[in-house]
Order: sequence, then C-alpha cells, then structure tokens
Amino acid sequence: MSNTAITPAPAKPADRGVKVGPFGVPWRPRALATSLAALALLLVLIVAGVAQGSTTLAPGDVIRTLLGGGTYPQHLIVFDLRLPRVLTGVLVGICLGVAGALTQTFTNNPLATPDVIGVTAGASSGAVAAILIGGGSFTVTNTLLSSGIPVAATAGALLASALVYGLGWRNGVDSYRLILVGIGVQSVLTALTSYLLVRAQIQDATRAAAWLVGSLTGASWTSFWPLLIVTAVFTPIAIACSAPLAVAQLGDETATSVGLGVQRHRLLIIALAVILTGAAVAAAGPIGFVAFVVPQIALRTTGASRPPIIASGLLGAALVIGADLASRTLFPYQIPVGLLTTVVGAPYLIWLLIRHRKELAR
Repeated sequence: MSNTAITPAPAKPADRGVKVGPFGVPWRPRALATSLAALALLLVLIVAGVAQGSTTLAPGDVIRTLLGGGTYPQHLIVFDLRLPRVLTGVLVGICLGVAGALTQTFTNNPLATPDVIGVTAGASSGAVAAILIGGGSFTVTNTLLSSGIPVAATAGALLASALVYGLGWRNGVDSYRLILVGIGVQSVLTALTSYLLVRAQIQDATRAAAWLVGSLTGASWTSFWPLLIVTAVFTPIAIACSAPLAVAQLGDETATSVGLGVQRHRLLIIALAVILTGAAVAAAGPIGFVAFVVPQIALRTTGASRPPIIASGLLGAALVIGADLASRTLFPYQIPVGLLTTVVGAPYLIWLLIRHRKELAR
C-alpha cells in the first residue's frame, strides 16, 4: 500500500455576503457595484426631482433644506409639495422592481410579471370598484384615498393572482401556461374596469382614467406612509427569499429533496409579489412595464443567473423617479409617468417576443 499523502483540493472560497441571524444575503462584487451605482443614481434623481418644478431650486438649496437649513418658502416647497411625490415614486419603484424580480425568478420566465399575468389589472379593478362603491358615483374622497383604495387594490390583486394560479394549475405550474392564463384574466379584468368607468359620471371617470395611466401627481404624505409600511415589512422578506428562490430554480424534485416546501414557497412568493404590486398601484396607479423591464436590466448589469432583488428595487426606483422628472421637465405640460414607462417598456416587450420566437424556430 502506498504511503503517499493525498493533498486535499483547495477549498472553494465561501460566498461573501451579509448575515443577520438566520438570514443571509450573498453578494458578488459586480452585483454590489451595480447596486451602489443604482443607489448613487437614485440619490441624484431624488435631489433633481425635488429641485425641479414651477419654482426651480438649486441642488445645494435642496440638500441644505433636507438637512434642516433653508428658508421658510424652501421648507414649504421641499417638504410639503415635492418630497412626498418623490419619495412615493421611490417606494413605488422599489415595490414594482422587487415584485417583478420575484415573479420572473419564480417562473423562470422574463414575461411573467405582475403587468402580464393580471395582478396589476386586478389591483386596478379593485381600486376602481372601491371608488365607485365608496363614493357612490366615483367621488374620490380623502378618506377613500387613504384607506379604501389601498385595501381594495390589494384585495383585487390577491383575487386575480389566486384565479390565475388556480386556472393555471395542472399537477404543477408551467410558466407559459401561467402567462397565457394571466393574459386571459387580465383581459377580463380590464373589461370589468372599463365597465365601471362607463357607469361613472364623466368628471369622475376622467379622473379615474387619469389614475389608471399611472401618475404621481396626487401623491402626498397620506399615501406615502401606508406604502412605506408595506415596503419596510415585505421587501426584507423578499430579500430573505433569495436563497430559496435559487434552490427552487433547480427543479421541483431537487428542491424537495433538500427540504424546500415547493408549493408553500411558491405561494409565499406570489403573495409577496401581489402585496407589493397592490401597494404600488394603490399609491400611484398602475405604472406599467417597470416590473417587466427593470429585473432584466438588473440581470444583465449584474451578470447574475436570475434577477437580483436588491438591484431590481433600486433600479425600479430610479426608473420611476427618472420618468417622473422627465414628464415634468421635457414637455410643455405634465404627462402621467405611466405613459413614459410604457414608451420604454413596450418596445422591449416586442423585442423580447421576437427574440423568443427566433429561439423556438431554431
């Protein structure tokens, strides 16, 4: 017998990351650099968004006012008029970006986003129904905006997602079947919303139609605080689901063999995406294509194997704030931010469909 010692193979370096208690979030240098760059861009856009308006402020004045300095008129402009709108846009972008990353990773399909599979349409239908029932004739009151619409939007999103998941279940959930069912449910809910608008008075229908495009015009501290609570509670949970999401991508059998409750995990992911989407829609209306485009941008900039949740949230916030800033500065009159995000996202959706068709033809 040979006495030659066997030299063990060098150990693979452990993944770096941040661990708090039982939760750990791994990161790679490129993903960290992308997230920091997105955060820096977001901070610049926040200052620019607060500075621009009918009365333009210098960036230095904005920063000084945010730090406690500035004059009384600057305090009024920054804290009462513009900061609620900008911060609401930040949270809306984070919610939509994270929700898109969750659904695209869960289904392993870039087309499976809250916009496509009916979640956003369900939230919109629920909110419009609340306006009709709560006001009697689509009269939108402050009380309804602060309590009724967020609850109704979330309930509508939950019902739509449950319907899509139930109709798409056939001994498991296939991503393309889920998308097809979602498109069908979305069409039905869109028709329902149109019916509710037809029943409304013309003035209120006009206001509701403007809200359905997606806009931050009516954002206030009243709409900001509920959205902040939802974001603060459920975004960390979504981040903590990063590791189970990676395991679930290996397939149901492999995930089950390592102890992951596949169906329970899927329901958790769907619930997180629905709650985040419903909260975003309740605060600013259905701002389209953010949940669709942003995770793919984050995926390509970080070089990851799946859409990263943190980078998706930061880039989503930057996209919403950037689009809102452009809507207020590049046009002679203010347009809804949802129109600009749709202009960005729709061509990308067409390109993605054409690319997928070519791949199937090979």
